[in-house]
Amino acid sequence: MRHLIRVISLFFALLLAPVLGLGIASYVTGATQDYASVGISNFQGEIDSACDGLQSSNSYAQDTQLGVYQLFVDATSDSEDYKSYLNHINDIIASSVSQKEQSDIVLEQVLSNLLGDPIATHKGANSAIKIYTLDGVDYRGYMAKITPYNSRALNIVLAEDKLISEGERTSDAAVRTGGIFAVNAGGFMGLSNGCLQPLGLTVVNGKVMQFSTEESLTFVGFNSSGKLVTKKYKSEAEILADRIRQGASFSPTLLQDGKKVAIPAKWANDKHPRTIIGSFSNDDILVIVIDGRRTGWSEGVTLEEVQDKLLSFKIKNAYNLDGGGSSVFYYDGKILNKPSGGTERLVTTNLVVLP
Repeated sequence: MRHLIRVISLFFALLLAPVLGLGIASYVTGATQDYASVGISNFQGEIDSACDGLQSSNSYAQDTQLGVYQLFVDATSDSEDYKSYLNHINDIIASSVSQKEQSDIVLEQVLSNLLGDPIATHKGANSAIKIYTLDGVDYRGYMAKITPYNSRALNIVLAEDKLISEGERTSDAAVRTGGIFAVNAGGFMGLSNGCLQPLGLTVVNGKVMQFSTEESLTFVGFNSSGKLVTKKYKSEAEILADRIRQGASFSPTLLQDGKKVAIPAKWANDKHPRTIIGSFSNDDILVIVIDGRRTGWSEGVTLEEVQDKLLSFKIKNAYNLDGGGSSVFYYDGKILNKPSGGTERLVTTNLVVLP
């Protein structure tokens, strides 16, 4: 019994850590009601504290429950103790879910003050999506905030479902796979036979379609919980161990743990169309497409400008996907942006979100 108590005490200590953020989140939720009159900058510290305290709550609820149940089955034969402690655990999990909801409210208020109301919303069995417009001094674009509900929500779709192909338009990939939202994903290269092949590490539905350790490329993937993951993988075994379900590669990394990453000199201070992906502190996904190379409409943005914009949205980690003429923002049957080439480009990988 003493061993059981020690196990339970340790487990509660771990689980209760995010609970401490609930009071902070409640304070910030009230404080943000006065954003318009006081100014966003005055509340950045409070928002940071709330988000940092809550960012792991969703993973507790999703990843620990079954393991905890088994722990108590193995640790005690006393049914009354088991039922009592099981009730405590369920209460903590419920509280964890509530905290995530509070975190979501805070982030929504930040975006509302910066961008206004979303122009479109969706809530389905696999995902929830909010679409916003982005308007700068000399650029225009769109942003999606995606909440994946399960591992089916986020998908890397290969053109023609083949590693080497003639390519596929983003909108066609979305329609073919039943997606409500899609953007172009990783980079690609042309082959001598006229076909296209993705650059770097590519993972589709948990299968490594192409393995690569190319140092100049950043792998952007999603695990079985729908969380954005990036890592320099040295083996396919590591990918499987991290439960990576989907992923594609490009470069460079823009933000890591809420801090800017230096932009390589060859890409510094150049304005182009962009496709950007990142994660909020509550693990929701952000996707941005900014138009460029279209005089009178949108000149494009530098990666340095993108970094500043992402920080204002409270993004923790962010990465540059293939841009230029590949950048396409598809939602609910329509291409919302204006591709720089006047029409969609054939690409090898697209990120498709199921409704």
